[in-house]
Amino acid sequence: MIDRQRIIEDVLEIAQKLGPKAGISRRSFNQSLLLLGALAAAGPWQRALSANGNVIVSNWGGDAVPAFETSYSGFNQASGNKLQIDGSGPSEGALKTQVNSGAVRWDVCDGEMYSSYRLGRDKVLSPIDYTVVDKSLVDFGDVHDFGIANYSYSYVIGYDHKRFGANPPRSWADFWDVKKYPGKRTLYKWMSANLECALLADGVPPEQLYPLDVDRALRKIEALMPHIVTHWSTGAESQQLLLDGEVSMAQIWHTRAELVKRDSGGSIDWSFDGGIVSPSVWMVPKKNPAGAKAAMDFIAYALRPEVQALLMQVYNMGPVNSKANALLSPELQAINPTAPENFKKQVMLNNRWHAEHYGETLERYLALIGG
Repeated sequence: MIDRQRIIEDVLEIAQKLGPKAGISRRSFNQSLLLLGALAAAGPWQRALSANGNVIVSNWGGDAVPAFETSYSGFNQASGNKLQIDGSGPSEGALKTQVNSGAVRWDVCDGEMYSSYRLGRDKVLSPIDYTVVDKSLVDFGDVHDFGIANYSYSYVIGYDHKRFGANPPRSWADFWDVKKYPGKRTLYKWMSANLECALLADGVPPEQLYPLDVDRALRKIEALMPHIVTHWSTGAESQQLLLDGEVSMAQIWHTRAELVKRDSGGSIDWSFDGGIVSPSVWMVPKKNPAGAKAAMDFIAYALRPEVQALLMQVYNMGPVNSKANALLSPELQAINPTAPENFKKQVMLNNRWHAEHYGETLERYLALIGG
């Protein structure tokens, strides 16, 4: 669950910094809230969902708590409930402990998609009720018995535009090509998407990536090790490495890539070419306090296009509902990983594979980069 906590913290830091530069004026932000309120008051959403009137959504804390409160604020009026955000972190261990002890605190959890496969298999989660949740609203990401995609982000190539702008890198093969594109590199410390990037660089067609050839991917990463200055563990670190000129290219979250482009005045650039899209997930622990129906109603609400659009404004995370795209400004569409022109350039991370292999593979990866 390290990756989920890192990306949640990172996008909220970015949202605070970008503001109007990303096409998010205070006026348009407030207009979006008014729109949500108006839509929430209409139709079948106007009803009470649970006896105690509370629906508790768990995320990873810090500024993520008020950000979720903003993004999903319309749910209170829509449902007659009071949405509460618990930022203590829905790790797999915490979910198992709560369910097994019969002391469940959370109704809905925001977590790693591959965790939802594992926890569902271990009988920790309630199945998603697709008579309440409209699975057809999810156009990007996983939909399965125990989890449904809620937003997405991408791993992309950030590069020195002054150095390579006339012939920018367009693939992970270019990222690995230190002769054509000289300079140091950096990769993500916690491995997510790294194996996919390495195999694409080694010539594996996108449609043949899975099941991942771990041995081949680690050999490819090992070959690049002399040119890797460090393995970043926070988005701020990946940004600073590019800004300071310590690396000429970085594997980086698209949210942070856009920020470093703005901070550098375009000296650092990026694109979605060859990006790896990673979907996140909503999941519901068994015997959640508000009841399964209340949790399902929240998930159904969160997938509405106007809510997804507001989430993009707050998080810069890609909507999983394609109808949200029409509600975004051109500036936000340009940095939206699920916008049609961007999505077709990328590969979707296969969370079924990671559900089965992430733990032992991460150990091998960390042993490799640790020397």
